[in-house]
Amino acid sequence: MKIEKFEDLIAWQEARKLVNEVYGITDKKNFRDFGLADQIQKAAVSVMANISEGFGRYAFRDSKQFYTMARGSATEVQSHLYVILDRKTIDKEDFSRIYDQATRTSKLINGLIKNIQEQILK
Repeated sequence: MKIEKFEDLIAWQEARKLVNEVYGITDKKNFRDFGLADQIQKAAVSVMANISEGFGRYAFRDSKQFYTMARGSATEVQSHLYVILDRKTIDKEDFSRIYDQATRTSKLINGLIKNIQEQILK
């Protein structure tokens, strides 16, 4: 399959799933920490946005920078999940599902970064 637009990137598709998972838990009525909800939502959206922005860049180094920021935001989501778990706002099953989605997304972003590094070295 030829990748012609950012929506074709599996990493972006998985980031979109991550956003929906995060919003799914933070939109629940028992989620009372609106500041933390805002933080984790912004981090998840940042993953998706940075992947698309990296795809839209013409310079490989610029793309790599945005993909690297996307990976950092995925890790930020994972860190926020621990706060939510420790505050007993989500159960371990929800924590694991969303944490694993962030991990899947990060691994795909790593593939994008590796590809970019190979292009830079050519």
